[in-house]
Amino acid sequence: MTVSDTPVLEARPVLEVRDVSLAFGGVRALSEVSFEVRKGELFSIIGPNGAGKTSMLNCVSGRYRPTSGRVLMDGRDVTSLSPNVRATLGLGRTFQNLALFGHMSVLDNIMVGRHHLLHNNALSGALYWLSGARTEELAHRRKVEDIIDFLEIAHIRKAVAGTLPYGLRKRVELARAMAVEPKVILLDEPMADMNLEEKEDMARYIVDLNEEWGMTVIMIEHDMGVVMDISHRVMVLEFGRKIAEGLPDEVMNNERVKVAYLGIDEDEQVA
Repeated sequence: MTVSDTPVLEARPVLEVRDVSLAFGGVRALSEVSFEVRKGELFSIIGPNGAGKTSMLNCVSGRYRPTSGRVLMDGRDVTSLSPNVRATLGLGRTFQNLALFGHMSVLDNIMVGRHHLLHNNALSGALYWLSGARTEELAHRRKVEDIIDFLEIAHIRKAVAGTLPYGLRKRVELARAMAVEPKVILLDEPMADMNLEEKEDMARYIVDLNEEWGMTVIMIEHDMGVVMDISHRVMVLEFGRKIAEGLPDEVMNNERVKVAYLGIDEDEQVA
């Protein structure tokens, strides 16, 4: 599966990261990292373990507040805003370690992703049958059913999330992030620990999210084959610093990336 066409991009970035640094005590996780992502892009962040990839997503999503620098969405400075507020602005997120409610059903886990979109309050909820609350709930359920159909998880919609195999739980977490109706979706290692068939399915879903659902995707992923096949652009981090950014082929041919990430010596000859 390959992204063959470069997307038509708007002039203004949908997300901007400007000189972001992050430190925990004396440990510097990120050092003056800048990049921008335009609407319609599938943008991947790669790098060795400990390079700062997840720390960067945490700064973008609001889980961490940068020590310095700024994060902007659609030109608005969101650096000091909470993750919940950023969700209302159109930011969705999956996690490297699954963050599902294991005791809840698949359907209920996905519905949780839509809580910030609910408009009826407790009083209108008490008057459920006499207010718009019932109509609103039905509309939200229709949206959720569209996501369930897209990710082909109708057969587990009533299953308890914590009892599912790992690959299906990763799909349910993606469904919950989609339920936010994000403009930008952050995917932290969506294919980690999956077998080949599961990876192929997830790659297809991510490409369709980008192309058919119109979501801008920012993805961390260690499978270089997948990254190079489906990404429009790639950024490489090493020890918290950006060492390369560009088209997949450009990044793969970057000598510094070969040394730092792929473990290829600059003087090594390719047979």
